[in-house]
Amino acid sequence: MLTEYIQKAMEIAHYEIIEDEGAFWAEIPGVQGVWGRAETLEKCREELRETFEEWIIFRLKSNLDLPVIQNLDINIIEKAAL
Repeated sequence: MLTEYIQKAMEIAHYEIIEDEGAFWAEIPGVQGVWGRAETLEKCREELRETFEEWIIFRLKSNLDLPVIQNLDINIIEKAAL
């Protein structure tokens, strides 16, 4: 499920060319603070993916929710004790 979540996020990633710097910049909409920047598009994708994976780990360790991406919600819902 985590792999699918990351893939879905990468599918909606937004990429831009920073022409005056000869670099690429990328972000995942709805995921604040996760971005990548590199000299090639492929390296930018790799950086974005690595940053997103680290962000997920941080959110999970901090017991923070993850955003729903393309209708995929991987947050754990705890059932109330009866």
